[in-house]
Amino acid sequence: MSRRLANLGGMAALALVVGLAAAPGWAADENDYPTDARVDYVFGCMAANGQTRESLEKCSCSVDQLAAILPYDKYVQASTILSMRQGIGQRANEFKSTKIFDDKVADLRRAQAEAEIRCYRG
Repeated sequence: MSRRLANLGGMAALALVVGLAAAPGWAADENDYPTDARVDYVFGCMAANGQTRESLEKCSCSVDQLAAILPYDKYVQASTILSMRQGIGQRANEFKSTKIFDDKVADLRRAQAEAEIRCYRG
């Protein structure tokens, strides 16, 4: 029974995040980020910034701003490159030393910086 209640609590948090992402006035119509990608971003952001209501609001804002700036396919490409760079060996080195990959990651970093300015300092 307690496992069922724990699952309901998690589902309620997920529903809240999804509801915030789809709220009127947000960037949902301006991009193609799927809901699961938004939720994953918010959960990761909250893990890094505290599990508070304030961090939920700022992280939700951040992913919406990021999505308004950077198309989803470019976000996926940059995220994949960053993931591959964490490995070791020749394959990881190729991802670390190729200019086109640097440019894709730089685009993501610029979009994240702009989102941070808009959501955390604005």
